[in-house]
Amino acid sequence: MSIVGGFDVHRRQLTFEYLDTVTGELRRGRVAPADREHLRDWLARFAGQEDAHFALEGCTGWRYVVEELLAAGVEPHLAEPADTAALRGRKRHAKTDKTDSRHLRIHLLAGDLPECWIPPQHVLEVRAVVRLYKDLLDERGAWHQRIAATLFHQGVPAGIGSMCTAEGRAAVAEVDLSAAGRQAVQTGLRQIDRLTGELDPLRRQLGMLSRRQPGCAALRAAHFGIGPVTSVAIWAELGDVRRFPSSDDVVRHTGLDITVYSSDTKRSGTCPGRAPPCCAGRCMRPPRAPPGLPRPITRTTSRPGTGATPGWPPCRWPASSPAASTTPCATSGRTPCGPQPKPSQSARHPRQGTPSPMNVRPAPGQRSAART
Repeated sequence: MSIVGGFDVHRRQLTFEYLDTVTGELRRGRVAPADREHLRDWLARFAGQEDAHFALEGCTGWRYVVEELLAAGVEPHLAEPADTAALRGRKRHAKTDKTDSRHLRIHLLAGDLPECWIPPQHVLEVRAVVRLYKDLLDERGAWHQRIAATLFHQGVPAGIGSMCTAEGRAAVAEVDLSAAGRQAVQTGLRQIDRLTGELDPLRRQLGMLSRRQPGCAALRAAHFGIGPVTSVAIWAELGDVRRFPSSDDVVRHTGLDITVYSSDTKRSGTCPGRAPPCCAGRCMRPPRAPPGLPRPITRTTSRPGTGATPGWPPCRWPASSPAASTTPCATSGRTPCGPQPKPSQSARHPRQGTPSPMNVRPAPGQRSAART
């Protein structure tokens, strides 16, 4: 790489720093204002320059910078923002635009910059349409919720119907509302009609693309519940699936990675983790004893008069077979992975549970004998 540089993209200016590896010259500065025209004029200095590379983070505004770099013959590198920030390490000084551009240049030259996939032009266009549809849909849903809150605040009973149907709107017109409440409901209905008029052509456009795109058609044919809009959204956001080595990486990319624990000790799913070898997957869920069964015998709650040495309680987790439902956890001298019994009061506090001769009060007869 003869030219190695980095851009820190902001709304008002582009901070740059690049190094000429042939001459050793290092330059830094700003491109202001940050728009296509000024960036195109600044990139004219690299005309005819071979093997020029620039890095920038994949934040808002990266698209036009990448397009202008490609038009000028400069190879862009889109850095993943979170992983790039993790390479910085502990924060020892103030973070500025100059240090950000230098950080990108250094890691690009070192070859360890975490890069993102740069979609082609047609995928970027479809992404923009899908996200516009999603924004309008969320706004319409917010107006539905606002109308429902207004009706509840005015004392209208639930189950009046959806505002998308003629029956629901007719029912709302007959309820008793205050003047301000009626005005708020009518304004919300007009906004819903406006947003519906914007959503209908977008839905038809996405449906047409879903029928023409082979990837979207394959998704709808192979997976139940994926319709025209969802298939286009998945295709546009995933892009080239050849960049994912496994299906787990695809799930993680979409943010649907299933975890066992979501907060503290609360479980959010039934996806089991790796079980210890002594339990074969039977000790990954909290115990639920069937109703009516006695409590398991532990070391501190042994039955009196039996003379039996209490052992570890049987593991009562759901097992893969009925015969293994009460198999003890300890099979080869390992520490049991089931719930271990709590120590008794005397075991935890031996000074409180075991009386000392200094603390024993003598009997009345012994006390008088000691005095004499």
